[in-house]
Amino acid sequence: MRFVFNFPDLGEGLEEGTILEWFVKEGDSVKVGDSLVQMETDKVVADIPSPKSGTVTTRYGSVGDVIHVGSPLIEIELKGVGGSDEKVREDPGAEKQEVAETEVRLQAISESEDGAAVVGTMELAGDGGFLAASNEGSPKGGQEDTVPRKVLATPVARAMAKEMGIDINNVPGSGPSGRVKKEDILSFNSSSGQPVYGNEIFNEVVEDVTYKPLTQIRKTIAKNMLHSKHNAAHMSVFEEVEISVLKEVVTKYKPKFASKEVKLTYLAFVVKAVAQALKQHPQLNSQIDVENNRMIFRNRYHIAIAVDAPDGLVAPVIRDADRLSIFEIAKKIGELAQKARERKLTLEDMKEGSFTITSFGSIGGIFATPVINYPQAGILGIGRILKTPIVKDDEIVIGNIMPVSLTVDHRIVDGGETTRFVKRVMEYLSDPVSLLMDD
Repeated sequence: MRFVFNFPDLGEGLEEGTILEWFVKEGDSVKVGDSLVQMETDKVVADIPSPKSGTVTTRYGSVGDVIHVGSPLIEIELKGVGGSDEKVREDPGAEKQEVAETEVRLQAISESEDGAAVVGTMELAGDGGFLAASNEGSPKGGQEDTVPRKVLATPVARAMAKEMGIDINNVPGSGPSGRVKKEDILSFNSSSGQPVYGNEIFNEVVEDVTYKPLTQIRKTIAKNMLHSKHNAAHMSVFEEVEISVLKEVVTKYKPKFASKEVKLTYLAFVVKAVAQALKQHPQLNSQIDVENNRMIFRNRYHIAIAVDAPDGLVAPVIRDADRLSIFEIAKKIGELAQKARERKLTLEDMKEGSFTITSFGSIGGIFATPVINYPQAGILGIGRILKTPIVKDDEIVIGNIMPVSLTVDHRIVDGGETTRFVKRVMEYLSDPVSLLMDD
């Protein structure tokens, strides 16, 4: 008896995922909880565990393919189970136990808002039951697929194959989604013992464009940016704060933090300053619920920080930042940034942010108009710190200026409250000791 395991809903409105890597192949034996495949969703990269023990009979999809939630992912021949539905249903308790074990493992990957993981649907298929998979060929013992499929290939690869008399359908592709490239044609021709002619000509050919599939993260970024622009009334204000005292503090304590393997940066102080300011200006820690004609004020201060990850911008969350020390915040920033770079962020790391900070100045840029992380009320951007002449005690001296850019949803926050909030943040940054004075 075979089970078809569908791509499970990992929560947070997930609709689809991209196959990054298969850990099993057809004919492999698997146990409950063994990793089957690595999937990239719009928020995280997750390993999907097996819900059943048995032998893999069919994989649905190849590396690079997009699989929708509820669509078949893999088919498993169950061990010791006969060919009738009744034999499986004779012991429902055992099946419920296996499903429960799988729920625990999936919950370790991600949790929905109420904390309960959702396990993928498992559809029963008899010996003659087969759910056709795209680009996977025909089933063993089944009817052969007679519909021809055009192989994915670059124009240069097609021209080379035609020139060399090679059937491109027989060439394994190394590009995205199995796309055949020029190198694959040359490698195939060399391995087959055929003379490599025309190589000099094709080596000089440069393709006009390069195609790369959209990642789930990039698709989500594009969707969320448009959603924010279409549903929030963006307003931005810009300010400069003199941080010479803060610079001295960071310089003094950076070696001490480093001895504990924690990197101290200005961002840790910005996170703390924003969390403290939000407690005094709750309008910026809220969101508007138009459908129910109400405002939602957040009573906890979960600060999202934008991280420039290899696959795109992500915003993991520092929870209850107002209750954390500067050391704890700095440590958390380092941990989240490392997880983002290694693509190990979980859904738990990403959810429930109430306000966002983006620090673009570490790369370059002075001011910007950050896009709100909808449905939040605001986002604070930190620009590149500059040495600038300033007037102090009627004298011109060299100051250290941190540019700040605050974008708010003008439906939620008026101009007066916006400037009061940014002024409070600036006071904390210009006098970091004051962060210890306010509750």
